[in-house]
Amino acid sequence: MLLSFAAVTGLAGWVYATTTIPDPNAEAQAEATVYYWADGTQMVSVGPVNRQSVPLSDIPLSLQNAAIAAENAGFRSDPGFSVRGLARAAVSVVRGEELQGGSTITQQYVKNTFLTQEQTAERKLRELCLAVKLSRTQSKDQILQGYLNTSWFGRNSYGVQAAAMAYYGTDVRQLDPSRSALLAALLKNGDLYDPALGEANRRRAEARWRYVLDRQVELGLMTREERAAYSVFPEPRPREAASGLAGQAGYLVDAANKDLRNRAGLTPEALGRGGYHIRTTFDRAAVERLRRAVEEVSAEAQAPDRQAADRDVQYGAASVRTEDGAVLALYGGPDATRHFASNADTAGVPVGSAFKPFVLAAALEHGGATGESLASARTGLLDTAVPPPAGAGGAGADIASPDTLALRRALVRGDQDAFRRLGADVGPRQVRKTAIASGLLPHSMAAPDPSFALGTSTPSAIRMAAAYATFAREGRRTAPYSVASATYRGTPLAGLERPGSRQAIAPQTARELTRALRDVAVDAVDAATLRSLGPIAAGRTDGGDRIPAGWFVGYGEELSTAVTVFRSAPDGGGLLALDEPGTGTPGRGETLPLRVWSAFMKGERPGSGSD
Repeated sequence: MLLSFAAVTGLAGWVYATTTIPDPNAEAQAEATVYYWADGTQMVSVGPVNRQSVPLSDIPLSLQNAAIAAENAGFRSDPGFSVRGLARAAVSVVRGEELQGGSTITQQYVKNTFLTQEQTAERKLRELCLAVKLSRTQSKDQILQGYLNTSWFGRNSYGVQAAAMAYYGTDVRQLDPSRSALLAALLKNGDLYDPALGEANRRRAEARWRYVLDRQVELGLMTREERAAYSVFPEPRPREAASGLAGQAGYLVDAANKDLRNRAGLTPEALGRGGYHIRTTFDRAAVERLRRAVEEVSAEAQAPDRQAADRDVQYGAASVRTEDGAVLALYGGPDATRHFASNADTAGVPVGSAFKPFVLAAALEHGGATGESLASARTGLLDTAVPPPAGAGGAGADIASPDTLALRRALVRGDQDAFRRLGADVGPRQVRKTAIASGLLPHSMAAPDPSFALGTSTPSAIRMAAAYATFAREGRRTAPYSVASATYRGTPLAGLERPGSRQAIAPQTARELTRALRDVAVDAVDAATLRSLGPIAAGRTDGGDRIPAGWFVGYGEELSTAVTVFRSAPDGGGLLALDEPGTGTPGRGETLPLRVWSAFMKGERPGSGSD
């Protein structure tokens, strides 16, 4: 026995002398990238390791005390190891067994952070030596913070922040002593103490939870009066499916990632490494309201026999805050894990007559019409000729013919011929320039040919909502954005300041457009909706459009919202006509986008969004 003890002591001395504190292993450093709603609550965690490291100052003292009581009562004063545990380990070596048990919090932190999970004598001895050296170089608070951020709690959660979300759907800072005691109980083994995994697990969890609370009283970490307040087991929420990107979440994450790439230069590879905390502009209630509006309208519009053609109809929508361009909600499709491309950010659906306001804006800005002539159109026909733009000769003669509807009435009625000629009068290139200045992207613009003014371009719903918001802001354009702020391992990312605005079109032009678009809204939207929303300005597609899609875009004081409905071939062969037999009621290109828009806009208005 003496020889064996001497051998063990000599081996331990040699291991200690040759052991240096290595860098943390990659698995211990791996973190998820976490996306938050505009109000700061967690939306989704993305990454191979569900961990979000937090400073000890964010971890409630009740959780710190519960972990110490459950795992290592002498943590604050021990040298990094337990003498009793060390004796037990020595006996295991003498017997030729694997080293077992007795690990302190420091040892567990060392195992999680610097070593592997294998149970061998060599690994255990190195764990012990590293624990002693670490205790001499780091404070107890640093070790406890590392331990609570690297430990496994079950439900694929590593660290207390991920565990708080997995079991209670809340930030770790919001945990009370009762919930803290259950999380501390899970440190023993998440699979054995998760109450959701069976009645036996529940009995073990309740017993362990009571033990952790009682143990804190024994150690003087909690008074008996405080303990008496926690007599009811803090039932965690049910386990959720692993896929956090199902439903709309995947589309929201995709939009946020694109915004990060465009504004902060953050590549997909960098995001894939994890460690980012991203606060988006998305309003949770608004996203849910938009999803519900689409699903209800879609269900009502399907043909009674639910033919296959009906299932090919797709919806896309986006809503931005008119004040600053923040994207508050979008609808990208039925489920991001099944329908991958976001219909809110697609660039392949022609916009049709919803493009006409840009034609009208270009005319007002560049000589195809005048503010005075548009004002006179409020009561009927143009009573003055529309002067052609400079250098256009007599190009404006046809549009000024006696039987041409006034531009404002032409916009309401969807007069294709009037806007085709107005587009030719102003010039397709000038219309294109005005549309891009208002917020549409150059790559979504169609060729500037004679049909350009009729909406052959294919902007996304996000960009259409943002461009109409330019009209609402009296011509000041702000780029749409979906990320309010982001940090990487606690350091803020540069380049995510709120986008500035610039004057894209003249204020008087924007005001005239809003007056004209309010006439469109009055013509399209039912009276009850108008009464509930107040002044609304809107653009739309109509029966005269020859495009396989329907659009409705409208704005009020707070929101600008765009909705598109289209039908795509199942084999990816392009767009199909919306009103073919077997696709529900005729005229869906006009009615479905309006119905979704109205249902969404009539709901409770979202809050102010991000800080």
